[in-house]
Amino acid sequence: MTLPVTANDALTIAGVDFDSRLLVGTGKYQDLAQTAAAIDASGAQIVTMAVRRTNLGQDPNQPNLLDVLPASRYTLLPNTAGCYTADDAVRTCRLARELLDGHKLVKLEVLGDARTLYPDVPATLEAARILVKDGFDVMVYTSDDPIICKRLEEIGCVAVMPLAAPIGSGLGIQNRYNILSIVENARVPIIVDAGVGTASDAAIAMELGCDGVLMNTAIAEARDPVLMASAMRHGIIAGRQAFLAGRMPRRRYASASSPLDGLSPA
Repeated sequence: MTLPVTANDALTIAGVDFDSRLLVGTGKYQDLAQTAAAIDASGAQIVTMAVRRTNLGQDPNQPNLLDVLPASRYTLLPNTAGCYTADDAVRTCRLARELLDGHKLVKLEVLGDARTLYPDVPATLEAARILVKDGFDVMVYTSDDPIICKRLEEIGCVAVMPLAAPIGSGLGIQNRYNILSIVENARVPIIVDAGVGTASDAAIAMELGCDGVLMNTAIAEARDPVLMASAMRHGIIAGRQAFLAGRMPRRRYASASSPLDGLSPA
Protein backbone atom coordinates (compact mmCIF):
# COMPACT_ATOMS: atom_id res chain seq x y z
CA MET A 1 0.00 0.00 0.00
CA THR A 2 1.32 3.44 -0.95
CA LEU A 3 0.99 6.11 1.71
CA PRO A 4 -0.74 9.19 0.30
CA VAL A 5 0.93 12.55 0.65
CA THR A 6 -2.12 14.72 0.14
CA ALA A 7 -5.23 14.29 -1.92
CA ASN A 8 -4.71 14.87 -5.64
CA ASP A 9 -0.95 15.27 -5.30
CA ALA A 10 0.15 12.79 -7.94
CA LEU A 11 3.51 12.71 -9.69
CA THR A 12 2.72 12.86 -13.40
CA ILE A 13 5.24 11.53 -15.91
CA ALA A 14 4.42 11.22 -19.60
CA GLY A 15 0.74 11.60 -18.82
CA VAL A 16 0.64 8.85 -16.17
CA ASP A 17 -0.09 9.62 -12.50
CA PHE A 18 1.85 7.96 -9.67
CA ASP A 19 1.12 8.09 -5.95
CA SER A 20 4.71 7.41 -4.94
CA ARG A 21 7.45 9.96 -5.55
CA LEU A 22 10.19 7.47 -4.77
CA LEU A 23 11.78 5.71 -7.75
CA VAL A 24 14.14 2.81 -7.08
CA GLY A 25 16.78 0.77 -8.82
CA THR A 26 17.36 -2.97 -8.84
CA GLY A 27 21.14 -3.38 -8.65
CA LYS A 28 23.49 -4.46 -5.84
CA TYR A 29 21.03 -6.58 -3.84
CA GLN A 30 22.01 -10.00 -2.50
CA ASP A 31 19.46 -11.79 -4.66
CA LEU A 32 16.14 -11.32 -6.40
CA ALA A 33 14.20 -12.13 -3.23
CA GLN A 34 15.85 -9.26 -1.36
CA THR A 35 15.32 -7.02 -4.39
CA ALA A 36 11.60 -7.75 -4.38
CA ALA A 37 11.25 -7.31 -0.61
CA ALA A 38 13.06 -3.97 -0.53
CA ILE A 39 11.15 -2.54 -3.46
CA ASP A 40 7.88 -3.64 -1.93
CA ALA A 41 8.83 -1.90 1.34
CA SER A 42 9.75 1.28 -0.55
CA GLY A 43 6.25 1.68 -1.94
CA ALA A 44 7.81 2.68 -5.27
CA GLN A 45 5.78 2.30 -8.42
CA ILE A 46 8.54 3.10 -10.94
CA VAL A 47 11.43 0.65 -10.95
CA THR A 48 14.55 1.09 -13.06
CA MET A 49 16.91 -1.60 -14.34
CA ALA A 50 20.12 -1.56 -16.36
CA VAL A 51 19.38 -3.24 -19.68
CA ARG A 52 23.04 -4.09 -20.27
CA ARG A 53 23.43 -5.76 -16.85
CA THR A 54 20.01 -7.26 -16.13
CA ASN A 55 18.27 -10.25 -17.64
CA LEU A 56 14.89 -9.10 -18.93
CA GLY A 57 14.49 -12.15 -21.10
CA GLN A 58 17.69 -11.96 -23.14
CA ASP A 59 18.91 -15.21 -21.50
CA PRO A 60 16.17 -17.79 -20.91
CA ASN A 61 18.58 -19.87 -18.81
CA GLN A 62 19.07 -17.17 -16.15
CA PRO A 63 16.68 -15.73 -13.54
CA ASN A 64 14.53 -13.03 -15.04
CA LEU A 65 14.06 -9.84 -13.02
CA LEU A 66 10.53 -9.54 -14.37
CA ASP A 67 9.57 -12.73 -12.54
CA VAL A 68 9.76 -10.85 -9.21
CA LEU A 69 8.97 -7.34 -10.48
CA PRO A 70 6.14 -7.88 -12.95
CA ALA A 71 5.10 -5.16 -15.35
CA SER A 72 1.53 -5.69 -14.17
CA ARG A 73 2.48 -4.21 -10.79
CA TYR A 74 5.35 -1.82 -11.54
CA THR A 75 6.11 0.74 -14.21
CA LEU A 76 9.38 -0.46 -15.66
CA LEU A 77 12.09 2.09 -16.43
CA PRO A 78 14.87 0.46 -18.46
CA ASN A 79 18.03 2.52 -18.29
CA THR A 80 21.26 2.88 -20.23
CA ALA A 81 23.67 2.50 -17.30
CA GLY A 82 27.13 1.56 -18.52
CA CYS A 83 26.81 3.43 -21.82
CA TYR A 84 29.60 5.87 -22.69
CA THR A 85 28.47 7.01 -26.13
CA ALA A 86 25.23 8.35 -27.55
CA ASP A 87 25.12 5.48 -30.07
CA ASP A 88 25.35 2.85 -27.32
CA ALA A 89 22.64 4.55 -25.30
CA VAL A 90 20.27 4.77 -28.26
CA ARG A 91 20.93 1.16 -29.19
CA THR A 92 20.25 0.04 -25.61
CA CYS A 93 16.93 1.89 -25.47
CA ARG A 94 15.85 0.29 -28.72
CA LEU A 95 16.78 -3.14 -27.35
CA ALA A 96 14.68 -2.45 -24.24
CA ARG A 97 11.74 -1.46 -26.41
CA GLU A 98 12.05 -4.74 -28.30
CA LEU A 99 12.39 -6.86 -25.15
CA LEU A 100 9.44 -5.14 -23.45
CA ASP A 101 6.99 -5.26 -26.35
CA GLY A 102 7.13 -1.65 -27.48
CA HIS A 103 7.69 -0.05 -24.05
CA LYS A 104 8.80 3.54 -24.65
CA LEU A 105 9.52 5.00 -21.18
CA VAL A 106 13.30 4.94 -20.66
CA LYS A 107 15.94 6.49 -18.46
CA LEU A 108 18.82 7.91 -20.46
CA GLU A 109 22.28 8.20 -19.03
CA VAL A 110 25.48 8.62 -21.02
CA LEU A 111 28.53 8.53 -18.77
CA GLY A 112 31.72 10.52 -19.21
CA ASP A 113 34.14 8.25 -17.37
CA ALA A 114 34.15 5.19 -15.14
CA ARG A 115 35.73 6.90 -12.12
CA THR A 116 33.27 9.74 -11.49
CA LEU A 117 30.26 8.40 -13.43
CA TYR A 118 29.49 12.00 -14.26
CA PRO A 119 27.32 12.47 -17.33
CA ASP A 120 28.81 13.25 -20.72
CA VAL A 121 26.55 16.22 -21.34
CA PRO A 122 27.11 16.72 -25.11
CA ALA A 123 26.52 13.00 -25.72
CA THR A 124 23.46 13.09 -23.47
CA LEU A 125 21.97 15.96 -25.47
CA GLU A 126 22.67 14.11 -28.73
CA ALA A 127 21.09 10.87 -27.52
CA ALA A 128 18.08 12.69 -26.07
CA ARG A 129 17.35 14.35 -29.42
CA ILE A 130 17.51 11.02 -31.25
CA LEU A 131 15.36 9.15 -28.73
CA VAL A 132 12.67 11.83 -28.49
CA LYS A 133 12.47 11.95 -32.30
CA ASP A 134 12.21 8.14 -32.28
CA GLY A 135 9.12 8.26 -30.06
CA PHE A 136 10.60 7.45 -26.67
CA ASP A 137 9.48 9.08 -23.42
CA VAL A 138 12.87 10.06 -22.05
CA MET A 139 13.74 10.59 -18.42
CA VAL A 140 17.31 11.87 -18.43
CA TYR A 141 20.19 11.78 -15.93
CA THR A 142 22.34 14.88 -16.17
CA SER A 143 24.55 17.34 -14.33
CA ASP A 144 23.18 19.94 -11.93
CA ASP A 145 23.60 22.72 -14.50
CA PRO A 146 20.31 24.69 -14.72
CA ILE A 147 20.99 25.64 -18.35
CA ILE A 148 21.55 22.04 -19.46
CA CYS A 149 18.46 20.90 -17.57
CA LYS A 150 16.40 23.50 -19.43
CA ARG A 151 17.87 22.40 -22.77
CA LEU A 152 16.90 18.80 -22.09
CA GLU A 153 13.37 19.92 -21.22
CA GLU A 154 13.21 21.90 -24.47
CA ILE A 155 14.34 18.85 -26.46
CA GLY A 156 11.25 17.06 -25.15
CA CYS A 157 12.41 14.92 -22.23
CA VAL A 158 9.48 14.02 -19.96
CA ALA A 159 11.55 14.33 -16.76
CA VAL A 160 14.98 15.78 -15.98
CA MET A 161 17.11 14.05 -13.35
CA PRO A 162 20.05 16.10 -12.05
CA LEU A 163 22.58 14.47 -9.77
CA ALA A 164 22.79 15.61 -6.16
CA ALA A 165 26.26 14.07 -5.72
CA PRO A 166 28.21 11.38 -7.60
CA ILE A 167 26.40 8.09 -8.26
CA GLY A 168 26.70 5.71 -5.33
CA SER A 169 28.56 8.22 -3.14
CA GLY A 170 25.90 8.64 -0.44
CA LEU A 171 27.11 12.21 0.09
CA GLY A 172 23.63 13.68 0.13
CA ILE A 173 22.44 16.90 -1.49
CA GLN A 174 25.66 18.83 -2.21
CA ASN A 175 24.19 21.38 -4.59
CA ARG A 176 21.03 22.77 -3.03
CA TYR A 177 21.04 26.12 -4.80
CA ASN A 178 21.58 24.56 -8.22
CA ILE A 179 18.77 22.09 -7.58
CA LEU A 180 16.53 24.93 -6.40
CA SER A 181 17.25 26.94 -9.55
CA ILE A 182 16.47 23.91 -11.72
CA VAL A 183 13.18 23.29 -9.93
CA GLU A 184 12.11 26.94 -10.13
CA ASN A 185 12.59 27.07 -13.90
CA ALA A 186 11.19 23.67 -14.88
CA ARG A 187 7.93 22.74 -16.53
CA VAL A 188 8.59 19.00 -16.37
CA PRO A 189 9.21 16.86 -13.26
CA ILE A 190 12.63 17.29 -11.67
CA ILE A 191 13.81 14.11 -9.99
CA VAL A 192 17.03 13.97 -8.01
CA ASP A 193 19.10 11.07 -9.30
CA ALA A 194 22.29 9.97 -7.53
CA GLY A 195 23.99 10.89 -4.28
CA VAL A 196 21.28 10.17 -1.69
CA GLY A 197 22.61 8.27 1.32
CA THR A 198 19.82 8.20 3.88
CA ALA A 199 16.23 9.25 4.49
CA SER A 200 17.07 12.80 5.55
CA ASP A 201 18.77 13.36 2.18
CA ALA A 202 15.60 12.28 0.41
CA ALA A 203 13.53 14.60 2.61
CA ILE A 204 15.82 17.56 1.82
CA ALA A 205 15.43 16.95 -1.92
CA MET A 206 11.67 16.98 -1.55
CA GLU A 207 11.72 20.07 0.68
CA LEU A 208 13.57 21.89 -2.11
CA GLY A 209 10.56 21.23 -4.33
CA CYS A 210 11.84 18.28 -6.34
CA ASP A 211 9.09 16.12 -7.77
CA GLY A 212 10.75 12.87 -6.77
CA VAL A 213 13.97 11.05 -5.95
CA LEU A 214 15.54 8.04 -7.65
CA MET A 215 17.93 5.89 -5.64
CA ASN A 216 19.52 2.45 -5.55
CA THR A 217 22.78 2.18 -3.60
CA ALA A 218 21.44 3.96 -0.51
CA ILE A 219 18.91 1.15 -0.07
CA ALA A 220 20.80 -1.85 -1.47
CA GLU A 221 24.01 -1.21 0.52
CA ALA A 222 22.29 -0.45 3.83
CA ARG A 223 22.81 -2.96 6.62
CA ASP A 224 19.09 -3.73 6.39
CA PRO A 225 17.93 -2.85 2.86
CA VAL A 226 14.28 -3.60 3.52
CA LEU A 227 14.16 -1.36 6.58
CA MET A 228 16.06 1.39 4.75
CA ALA A 229 13.61 1.16 1.86
CA SER A 230 10.78 1.81 4.31
CA ALA A 231 12.72 4.74 5.82
CA MET A 232 13.18 6.26 2.37
CA ARG A 233 9.48 5.88 1.68
CA HIS A 234 8.62 7.90 4.78
CA GLY A 235 11.41 10.43 4.16
CA ILE A 236 9.96 11.21 0.74
CA ILE A 237 6.48 11.65 2.19
CA ALA A 238 7.71 13.87 5.05
CA GLY A 239 9.75 16.05 2.70
CA ARG A 240 6.88 16.49 0.28
CA GLN A 241 4.45 17.41 3.06
CA ALA A 242 6.93 19.91 4.49
CA PHE A 243 7.34 21.52 1.06
CA LEU A 244 3.59 21.80 0.59
CA ALA A 245 3.11 23.12 4.13
CA GLY A 246 5.73 25.86 3.72
CA ARG A 247 8.44 26.14 6.33
CA MET A 248 8.62 28.94 8.89
CA PRO A 249 11.00 31.82 8.10
CA ARG A 250 14.56 31.60 9.37
CA ARG A 251 15.45 34.19 11.99
CA ARG A 252 18.73 35.31 13.51
CA TYR A 253 17.27 35.63 17.00
CA ALA A 254 14.85 33.79 19.25
CA SER A 255 11.10 34.10 18.93
CA ALA A 256 9.01 33.07 21.94
CA SER A 257 6.75 30.09 21.32
CA SER A 258 3.99 31.63 23.46
CA PRO A 259 2.82 35.17 22.56
CA LEU A 260 3.81 37.85 25.07
CA ASP A 261 1.32 40.50 23.95
CA GLY A 262 -1.18 41.51 26.62
CA LEU A 263 0.80 40.14 29.57
CA SER A 264 1.25 42.42 32.56
CA PRO A 265 4.82 42.93 33.77
CA ALA A 266 5.88 40.82 36.71
